[in-house]
Amino acid sequence: MNQLVLNKRLPKKHKKIQLVTYLNADSVIADQFRTIRTNLKFLMEEKKSRVFLITSPGENEGKSTTVANLAVSIAQQKEKVLLIDANLRNSMLHQVFKIQNQTGLTDVLKGAISLKQAITFTDIGKLDILTSGPDVSNPTEILGSNDMASLLHDVADMYDIVLIDSPTILKSTETRVLANQCDGAVLVLHRGKTEMDKAVEAKRILDLAHANLLGVIINEK
Repeated sequence: MNQLVLNKRLPKKHKKIQLVTYLNADSVIADQFRTIRTNLKFLMEEKKSRVFLITSPGENEGKSTTVANLAVSIAQQKEKVLLIDANLRNSMLHQVFKIQNQTGLTDVLKGAISLKQAITFTDIGKLDILTSGPDVSNPTEILGSNDMASLLHDVADMYDIVLIDSPTILKSTETRVLANQCDGAVLVLHRGKTEMDKAVEAKRILDLAHANLLGVIINEK
């Protein structure tokens, strides 16, 4: 679908196993994530990229599980990683990692707490997580704000790599804004579920947003 070969078909067990890169690091699935990690590392070295957005055309295509496992895989190589849950409409990362979500990204953007206070530090390598925080009525406005742009600029200097779990691209306007602010975007597709016309439309929208679409990750049926 695009330039960089991130295309890796993750076996169907991927949907059932949450943090397989942490719980079963020797598995075939974990090895696939290491390949994706390597591709991203090359890109970082070539273009000095640090902030990557992970999105999908629609719901239930494995986006959150994919970005969580990718973050773990990178952190296991002693890279300093920040994983941000910017899916304010349907946040999942606090459930994947089984951590609290009473405070998070929305609190930081509203100026209620500092970034340091909002970040959850894990025992998985150098992986830090910024959960979504309390629900807001205006996700598009808050994620498209100057405060969000400033936050991304700040964390890019603080971490080796920043991964963002965003809302789906076809239904959420804020994903287009976020994609434009990131160094690159990756589409997660679900083999047997994602319709080709939806995938093509997702790419078209990212192009219109002047996002740097790097490639796709394909989940098996």
